[in-house]
Amino acid sequence: MASFSTFGNDLYTGRRSINFVGRRRVWYIIAAVLIVASVVGPFIRGGFEFGIEFRGGSQFIVERTTELEQVLGEEAVRETVADATPRVTVVGQDSVRVQTDIVTDDEAFEIRTALASSYDVPVDQVSYSFIGPTWGADITAQSIRALIVFLLLAGVVMALYFRTWKMSLAAMAALFHDLILTAGIYGILGFEVTPAAVIGFLTILGYSLYDTVVVFDKIRENTAEDGEGSPRTFAESVNLAVNQTLVRSINTSVVAVLPVAAILFIGSFALGAETLRDISLALFIGIIVGAYSTIFIASPVYNHLRENEPEIKKQNARILAARRTEAAPVE
Repeated sequence: MASFSTFGNDLYTGRRSINFVGRRRVWYIIAAVLIVASVVGPFIRGGFEFGIEFRGGSQFIVERTTELEQVLGEEAVRETVADATPRVTVVGQDSVRVQTDIVTDDEAFEIRTALASSYDVPVDQVSYSFIGPTWGADITAQSIRALIVFLLLAGVVMALYFRTWKMSLAAMAALFHDLILTAGIYGILGFEVTPAAVIGFLTILGYSLYDTVVVFDKIRENTAEDGEGSPRTFAESVNLAVNQTLVRSINTSVVAVLPVAAILFIGSFALGAETLRDISLALFIGIIVGAYSTIFIASPVYNHLRENEPEIKKQNARILAARRTEAAPVE
């Protein structure tokens, strides 16, 4: 612990430095590869697995059963409705969820009876619910609308708070990076996208934005000190700010991930709470991706956007010329 504290203190004072900004091309290439994989990967696999709330359909829950084999539910549905496409999932310790395309009331009654027989339970322990395609389309539209509104408001607030659109643009680039990677991981691994998962997506965007604001505050503080007598170039001031907040970002991310991991692995998988699983899974992936993007994407992009401004180019040229003069041998 003492060595980690010493390491953090060295980063803060500048005694040690990790060149995040100077290696931005490496981070850009890595980000580009991850984004392409996140976009292409889900479609190679067959597309995203949307929950019944988005696609619509019929859902049957078999409760308090000792038989948890998924094949029993699949066979029961196919024998009753030949063209149905069942999706069977074990929920918790004693329940099975069966989702199908939209069926009629008569077909639903027959499926309930078949499921009750297959899982050896009374018919009243097989519940049935129906979600129409219109409701699913409304949920999809509202989710997209909420995401767009969030991004617009976040961009405007960032621009007003930092008094520069370039910090806002850099933060938005990191947010899009987080959203695409999180969605891509969901698609590649076949996790189901539900309304709870969408809530998790919006939450991790807020977390990522908070982490970025903390780093950008330090960047603004450092660059405000860069006057005529400053020994640092603009890129060095930005990089120093990232190093100064690195340990804090790591600590914050670890503290945030640990309880989310507890909810994910204990609350959802052990107790079978699907809503907890969907939200915590999105949070778990997003917090890790958000911590990465703040350090490796947002700050280098901000420096990239400003490095060609006349005042900054003049400041950098003056500092570099002074260094060359100091390094020149005395005759």
